[in-house]
Amino acid sequence: MHSIQFKIHLIFLTVFNLSTFNSYSQQTPYELNGKNYTATYKECIEYYQDLDDEYKTISMLEMGMTDAGLPLHLVLVNAQGKFNPVQWHAKNQVVILINNGIHPGEPDGIDASMMLVRDLANGTIHLPENVSLAFIPVYNIGGCLNRSEYNRVDQNGPIAFGSRGNSQNLDLNRDFIKCDSKEARSFAELFQWLNPDVFIDNHVSDGADYPYVMTLATSQHNKLGGEMGTYMNEVFEPALFSSMLNKKNPMMRYVNVWGHDAKEGWSQFFDSPRYSTGYATLFHTFGFTPESHMLKPYDMRVNATYQLMESILDFSSTHSNEIITIRKKSIEKALTQSSFPLNWKIDTSKHTNIEFNGYEYKTKTSQVSNLPVHYYDRQATYTSNIKFQNYYIPSTMIDAPKAYIIPQGWWKVIELLQLNQVEMIRLTKDTILKVEAYTILDYKSSNQCYENHHCNAKMKTENKYIHYSFRKGDYMIPLNQDRKRFIIEVLEPEGNDSYFAWNFFDAILVQKEGYSDYAYEELAAQYLNEHPNVKDSLNKKRQQDPQFASSASDQLDFVYKHSPYYEKGHNLYPVFRIMKGSQSSNIKLQSNGNEIRNKVDE
Repeated sequence: MHSIQFKIHLIFLTVFNLSTFNSYSQQTPYELNGKNYTATYKECIEYYQDLDDEYKTISMLEMGMTDAGLPLHLVLVNAQGKFNPVQWHAKNQVVILINNGIHPGEPDGIDASMMLVRDLANGTIHLPENVSLAFIPVYNIGGCLNRSEYNRVDQNGPIAFGSRGNSQNLDLNRDFIKCDSKEARSFAELFQWLNPDVFIDNHVSDGADYPYVMTLATSQHNKLGGEMGTYMNEVFEPALFSSMLNKKNPMMRYVNVWGHDAKEGWSQFFDSPRYSTGYATLFHTFGFTPESHMLKPYDMRVNATYQLMESILDFSSTHSNEIITIRKKSIEKALTQSSFPLNWKIDTSKHTNIEFNGYEYKTKTSQVSNLPVHYYDRQATYTSNIKFQNYYIPSTMIDAPKAYIIPQGWWKVIELLQLNQVEMIRLTKDTILKVEAYTILDYKSSNQCYENHHCNAKMKTENKYIHYSFRKGDYMIPLNQDRKRFIIEVLEPEGNDSYFAWNFFDAILVQKEGYSDYAYEELAAQYLNEHPNVKDSLNKKRQQDPQFASSASDQLDFVYKHSPYYEKGHNLYPVFRIMKGSQSSNIKLQSNGNEIRNKVDE
């Protein structure tokens, strides 16, 4: 009898201890180390691997390489244990992609996501049947490995964390179009594979001081456009603010204030395509950038990040049909849309009034310089209605062509298009086509290097129809495809984050052929005699421009550039437009007959 009781007692203790062990082992490094600690890269990946081993609803994959020489991981969470995004979309599940550690000095999302995945797997939080999630544990692995207690000097915890730059010292939240990093290239491929309906990129804000633990930046609703933009501005975003308020953690719009009093109001952060949510907008994805406040204790920030991700998950599940339907309509509308915005400016005629709780912005004498400096007085709080300028209007519009053609020599651009799964068709023979072409008349290149580039801006172009000789293997890019908006924004040179803006075509701006003044002088004189129209133009410019009239070299160059000797490719933008009604339907392409024929002709 005692023997039986002892065995039962032993079994009970074993089960109890095993349960206690499992509960303890599932705690994240953040929880185990007092909640002022963020997981190292190794700890993070090992933790997710343990969850993958234990739960059928979790799968961790390797999705490409990073500049750190380590693979980019992706953790998939699905209630049915199915891990094919095509199946997810086929079953009308909302697909949510969560990115963490793009700036590893802002690690809140890394630790919050580890807890969220665990709680979804073990049932602490309900894992909806109609939502599938994908988590990037650490995006900027090189920055995460560059761990120090001295990064982000004024941030309130954790005790040590990563740095902003990646292994090339690139800011990866400026790299989504130019793809200078292996991370960005891997991201583009996994983003297109997932085709997310909702995207979350977790950050920490350092712009100003205020009482809120969490602020939120979203895809700019005018840029999303149409019903999708209205839904973001009037339904999705307000619901998240209400949800956080109900959780007793009130949230504020991202406080885009730098060097002035928040009472003056601020404009919504402009997420151009170089940024994560701006990139997502080009593919009709709802984008969110949680920005917890760096001056709040780390545990409060992690908790707020967790709560906001949970709020987005809950809303996405409750409103899954609306999100999916509205996104499909947005994609379908773009297919028939003939004119697209390229650049934007604030609409000063509209704004949103919001109630803001803040700290008074005061002046004191600096103990460093003995000069007046600004500071936020946390003992002097206020509540004020401020102007939040969250309406933008297009400053540049472009008519969409029927297709683009790009010569195969520009393979760096072609590779980036392929990474984003842009459909392209190759010419099957050498072909002369009448196309619309841009000539770059003027541009301004930045004086200082910015993220490995000297960006081009303020482009002035001239467009005209020319006959151009294309070669077998050159690429035609029809616009009748889901990635239409992305294609237009990266290939139109005036786009804020176009490939031209990011220097991919700078070679055309440098003249390769030239002349020797002493040798060309007689030929130029002969050319003027044989072409009186050029001579008349030369005389007219002399009369209008005294400086030109006093320069023999400028006048000789004028004649050269108005002669057939001047190289045709100088300043000729090598992405050509085929407009409706052109002879493109006669082009022979490497394709499967009718499918591609229809793609080009539609």
